[in-house]
Amino acid sequence: MDELYKNSQWLSWTQKLQAIAQTGLAYSRDVYDQERFEELRSISVQIMSAYSGFPQDQVRTLFAGESGYATPKVDVRGVAFRDNRILLVRETLDGLWSIPGGWADIGYSPREIAVKELKEESGFDVSPVRLLAVLDRDRHDHPPHAHYIYKMFILCEIIGGEVMTGTETTGVGFFAEDELPPLSTDRVTESQIRLFFRQVREGDMTTVFD
Repeated sequence: MDELYKNSQWLSWTQKLQAIAQTGLAYSRDVYDQERFEELRSISVQIMSAYSGFPQDQVRTLFAGESGYATPKVDVRGVAFRDNRILLVRETLDGLWSIPGGWADIGYSPREIAVKELKEESGFDVSPVRLLAVLDRDRHDHPPHAHYIYKMFILCEIIGGEVMTGTETTGVGFFAEDELPPLSTDRVTESQIRLFFRQVREGDMTTVFD
């Protein structure tokens, strides 16, 4: 399966088919065209299920839950350090470690989301400092995902609070670059974390983006 993920041109094709079908269903008023777009969406579900191993019902729920013009989803994460160690939280869903964050919520700016997610998942109060990176998830070493996703990583300064897990986390800790725990690669990769260590260590003010 790992080799399949590395050669995932099928994932890009499936996402594009889904986007065409979703946009077509949103804007087409011709009943026959809508039937064709529904068929196209069904084909994209079958491809995603066949190559990823996820059940068709699960994939269909992900795809069918989206409507309107197809655009990337946005994942916002808050990167915080203390004593040259990075703050990570252990995810409830898979028991692995990640940078605090999640989907962008309507009505919140990116910086407000970073503050909210860090508080809810780790217990710490933070002040956003700057944008470290905006990354295209599919261009990095993540497992495949049905959605096309942009990931925003915002450097934050811890200004208060204390360790406290939330409904989505079961652990909170600070880790040195050479002592990283098993990572939830669906959310963050080792190379991304090493990038953030380098940016902070070298005082690199450049925002990395794909």
